[in-house]
Amino acid sequence: MNSRRIFLQKLAAASVAVPFLPLYKSFGNPVVDKPQDGKILRVAICGLGGYGTRVAEAMQTCKRAKLVGVISGTPAKVKAWQAKYNIPEKNCYNYENFDAIRDNPDIDAVYVITPNALHHDQVIRVAKAGKHAISEKPMSINAKQGQEMVDACKKAGVKLLVGYRMHFEPNTLEIIRMRKDGELGKIMFFQGLSGFKIGDPTQWRLNKQLAGGGSMMDIGIYSINGARYMTGEDPIWVTAQETKTDPVKFKEGVDETIQFQFGFPSGAVASCLSTYSMNNLDRFFLNGDKGFAELQPSTGYGPIKGRTNKGELTGPHTIHQAVQMDEMAALIFDNKQPIVPVDGEEAVKDLKIIDAIYEACRTGKKVPLKL
Repeated sequence: MNSRRIFLQKLAAASVAVPFLPLYKSFGNPVVDKPQDGKILRVAICGLGGYGTRVAEAMQTCKRAKLVGVISGTPAKVKAWQAKYNIPEKNCYNYENFDAIRDNPDIDAVYVITPNALHHDQVIRVAKAGKHAISEKPMSINAKQGQEMVDACKKAGVKLLVGYRMHFEPNTLEIIRMRKDGELGKIMFFQGLSGFKIGDPTQWRLNKQLAGGGSMMDIGIYSINGARYMTGEDPIWVTAQETKTDPVKFKEGVDETIQFQFGFPSGAVASCLSTYSMNNLDRFFLNGDKGFAELQPSTGYGPIKGRTNKGELTGPHTIHQAVQMDEMAALIFDNKQPIVPVDGEEAVKDLKIIDAIYEACRTGKKVPLKL
């Protein structure tokens, strides 16, 4: 573990110098969509950590996406994944040699699930190799790097998608439908609470060089992105305040807790919280002059539960990562357009907001936004 951490730190240092889902028969257990016709998206996962493992497991239930390759700096993990998922040796790479995927016709896309600061260089390498890129969120550590990733993928003629799994979640999509159809009336207010108590103080998420920040770069982005898709607007200003109770664990540049507020063109406002020091914070609340909608939990792995002024939401519990990957296959091969975008441009907007939140924390001023 230590050797891998040292390797990632060195690599980071170098980097820094839909229509609705169909109705389901089951409402109690995880379900996936019915089989679809079409090409299978053959995916290599870059970064075989905890979330990479979750994605790999979910993909075993996919209908249009298949795990076919791995990229890792840990040989033992590569061997274990080879055995578990029947991955051929020719589809296994490390962080030094994975540019060679350009010569591998059996890989269509690479899903980058490494520490935040590594996404920029790795996605650009994927693009230069002529493969579609999927980046876990946040797409990068700032908007400048995010835009460079978008530009590189456009230049290479490949798609750049981001792991916004909630954009395909049934209860979330039902609230978006209600808002679009006017059932909630004029939207007035959104609240997003995103947080948990983080553990191991030596993990990469608490290393600014690898994470690009603290809670905001991990859990806070859910409330940022959620504020946008729940209200249907992009904010035009932000204010923010940082609170730090443990400067030893949360070193300079690693935020522990940030409260932030948005203003929207319609006059709606948002109040959100991102933290690494409190549990039981996974809630969205949307208020309109004709009704309301609430999700709690709102962004966890499920089941997502919610209610509106009309009653309980009864959408099925899906395997988020499996639905995401099948939908991404349709986006890449069929040009299907999701209800809420999952492309690089969408991610750059979130990164611009994060940049503005950090600026507001530093200056204490209201920061204007133009997304």
